[in-house]
Amino acid sequence: MADAQLSDFFNRFPMRPIASAELDAALAEEATQPLTILFLWGRNCPNCDIAKRAMMVAPERFQLADIRWFHDNVYDDFDMATRFGVHGIPVFFLFHGRRQLGKITSWPGPDAFLDVIAQQLRRISAT
Repeated sequence: MADAQLSDFFNRFPMRPIASAELDAALAEEATQPLTILFLWGRNCPNCDIAKRAMMVAPERFQLADIRWFHDNVYDDFDMATRFGVHGIPVFFLFHGRRQLGKITSWPGPDAFLDVIAQQLRRISAT
């Protein structure tokens, strides 16, 4: 994927931008999706770009009806990075409502990433 397409990632792969100050209210919103993923990334972050490229190869695998996506550039939002004790990016935090279920650190590859998401969705539906 060309870098020009990568710079347009958030237009091509719709994720809601969210800032630290807005996160609690956004998580408390009534959502039809049982799982929220918060993607913390940074501009010119090579590992973040690897994750974005992988998601754009087959976006339909990641744009599931059961998932609501938020994103934040932690280079521009230090409060978000501090809030979650982020030491490396990308990192993906998983929420059910306001409750944090877990996180995926670094980019494990699309199959491993989607396996974790599927496990969390099964756990949510079992409760």
